[in-house]
Amino acid sequence: MNNIRYNIKNENEKVKLNGWVSKKRNLGGLLFIDLRDRSGIIQLVVRPDNKNYELASTLKNESTIGVTGTIVKRESINKNLKTGEIEVIVDELKLYSMSKDIPFEISNDTTALEDTRLKYRYLDLRRENLKNNMITRAKTLKSIREYLDSLDFLEMETPVLCKSTPEGARDFLVPSRVQKGSFYALPQSPQLFKQLLMVSGFERYYQIAKCFRDEDLRADRQPEFTQLDMEMSFVNEEDVMNMTEGLFKKVFKDIINYDIKLPLLRMTYDEAMEKYGSDKPDMRFEMLINDITDIFKDTEIPFLKSSLDNGNIINCLVCKNAADKYSRKEIDKLTDFVKKYKASGLAFLKVVENELNGSIKGLTEKEIKALKEKLKLENNDLVLIVTSNYKITKDSLGALRCKLGRDLGLIDPDDYKFLWVTDFPTFEWSEEENRFVATHHPFTMTKESDVDKLLTDKKHCYSKAYDIVCNGYEAGGGSIRIHDEKVQEKMFEALELTQEQIENKFGWFVEALKYGCPPHGGLAVGLERLIMLLCKTTNIRDVMAFPKTASASDLMSEAPNIVDESQLKELGIKLDI
Repeated sequence: MNNIRYNIKNENEKVKLNGWVSKKRNLGGLLFIDLRDRSGIIQLVVRPDNKNYELASTLKNESTIGVTGTIVKRESINKNLKTGEIEVIVDELKLYSMSKDIPFEISNDTTALEDTRLKYRYLDLRRENLKNNMITRAKTLKSIREYLDSLDFLEMETPVLCKSTPEGARDFLVPSRVQKGSFYALPQSPQLFKQLLMVSGFERYYQIAKCFRDEDLRADRQPEFTQLDMEMSFVNEEDVMNMTEGLFKKVFKDIINYDIKLPLLRMTYDEAMEKYGSDKPDMRFEMLINDITDIFKDTEIPFLKSSLDNGNIINCLVCKNAADKYSRKEIDKLTDFVKKYKASGLAFLKVVENELNGSIKGLTEKEIKALKEKLKLENNDLVLIVTSNYKITKDSLGALRCKLGRDLGLIDPDDYKFLWVTDFPTFEWSEEENRFVATHHPFTMTKESDVDKLLTDKKHCYSKAYDIVCNGYEAGGGSIRIHDEKVQEKMFEALELTQEQIENKFGWFVEALKYGCPPHGGLAVGLERLIMLLCKTTNIRDVMAFPKTASASDLMSEAPNIVDESQLKELGIKLDI
């Protein structure tokens, strides 16, 4: 099936076509049918004297048919179709399956609710944009395999039924019928298994792996997702990043003919947070975060003075030539926005006729002069200010920066800006657990200069971890792994794991490190996020054939569902809900 392979050069040829009735029109007795297959649409013409005219008249949209006929030149060319110069005069018509009345229009601009489209996903996938997304996904996988195969990577599979090693997100658990009371876990990633493949001596591995995480969903997250997983032996950070850059360059060139300029920009985690308030900064526009704490070190403005006395910082964003675009009501909306990120409020200043006006009263001449000079303020500039602890200040202004970039039209939707964010902290503080936890996972190698700090100065330990970022998305991330069992022991001790916990969770893996483990590292690319970037969509469901809703439900197959009591009994499970 390939309707669009035909054009005016095929005039007068006899053809046999199959597909779906996309649209039907009756114009003065002539029936015109748009026949759709995966490749596109071609117009059919059924004349009143055709023996199949009555059958053709009864066809409903989305019915499947087969025809034979002759290609002729169209009287009026349709420039919107690749087959717009021709049509097929039908000789024979066969009805394969008559469709019911469809629940929504099969078109890119359908007004159907997403839940309706997810319930009838097999119909939704007939829409041109979703169909093209799925084709892009298939072509991307092909490009990835070509690249990695050329570098002698081996495509290997790792288990789906694994041991539960709770870290990060919650595991999906699978009860064992044979060993009642015991459970498998679905893999959050193939992390430990791919490291064991390096211990096994395979040196270069990749896998298009299904991963599962029982976590709250959002536009770019699903409970099951696909990951391009890669691992290499005897490598350092540069080796992994150079290999990954080549992969992205090939994929973007193959799929959308976009030429990524190499090498990519590098930025440390600390620099990214300081300037952009995010470890995945959107570099398509400027608007950096400015630290203006020093300007107010001697301030008498009560709320700023109180904040500084509590050890907080003062940061701001400058929206160039935008003061007149934001009324007090609009700024109140921005205030509500930053409060979602735990900021207590949002102060503002506007430059009007070279004067600073706004919600901050009592600025001294020295403070005004310093603000104008440091921020390079000009008439009609808007300054948005947050004061809080470092994390809240950076998080809230980082999110606000991205919102302003969209709202003010500062982002070119056809542009791609890539960079590496490197040198991530080894640990992060968990308020919930009241202790330091691993920023990535406990097998990430700390920089050699910081190994001795693992037990004494966790706040200032940095790891050999790196993320590839594109347009504000983490497209992939990885690290060099710990291959020295002594360093691994120290890492577990730093994470306050007991010997019993280590043995129960990771004993089988730690044992492998004692049998000649090579230095190794790798990276995983979120396949759906990569396809989202290629397809220019922000909804992960647009690039998955059969996705879940925000409540992790499959409206089409009605999963998850209640199972028979007999099934639970066989597994030794009794529900208490």
